[in-house]
Parts: sequence; C-alpha cells; structure tokens
Amino acid sequence: MTESVFKLKKTDQKTIEKVILDENIHYMHMIFGKDDSLPTHFTNSNVYMTVLRGTLSIDLNEKGFYDYEIGTILKIPVGTKMTVKNNADDILEITVVKAPAPKN
Repeated sequence: MTESVFKLKKTDQKTIEKVILDENIHYMHMIFGKDDSLPTHFTNSNVYMTVLRGTLSIDLNEKGFYDYEIGTILKIPVGTKMTVKNNADDILEITVVKAPAPKN
C-alpha cells in the first residue's frame, strides 16, 4: 500500500485529535461545544484553519473576536497570538494544518 490512511472522529463531543504529526505538517481535527475553547497561545508555525461545521470565533493579536462560518479557510501567520472559541449554540468542527511542521 503506497498511501497512508487517516480517519477523523465522528462525534459531537469535545475532541482535539492529532491526526498527522510528521516532518512535513501537523494536521489536527477539533470539535467544540458551546463555550469550549483552546487556551490563548502563539502560533508556532503557519496555521491553516478550515471550518467544517458551525461558527468559529477567533481573536487574533487581541483585536477582538471575529466569527467565521462553515466553508471558511483562514491562513494565520507564525507568531500570531490566538484565542479560539465556540460562542455559538451549534457544534464547531475545524481542521488545523500547521505547515511547515513546527520544530518544537
């Protein structure tokens, strides 16, 4: 088999799964219920975030929260201060790709 196969969890429960962590990229899948969030942090690589379900509320560099709906892809540069949250009633599901893969 030439390809590697990965599957994302199908759930409505809070999930942070590291699907692929290799020397090229980090590919993560996250699911958040209302008011679930990630701790505020600085990006350690370029981040590509895709909204698969729900509405993403994100604050970048303390400029206030903006909301992004399903089908939106965000490109966030390395070193950006980020707070990710689900402020909506619906389940939020996102994928996060870090490229290049962080060195730490």
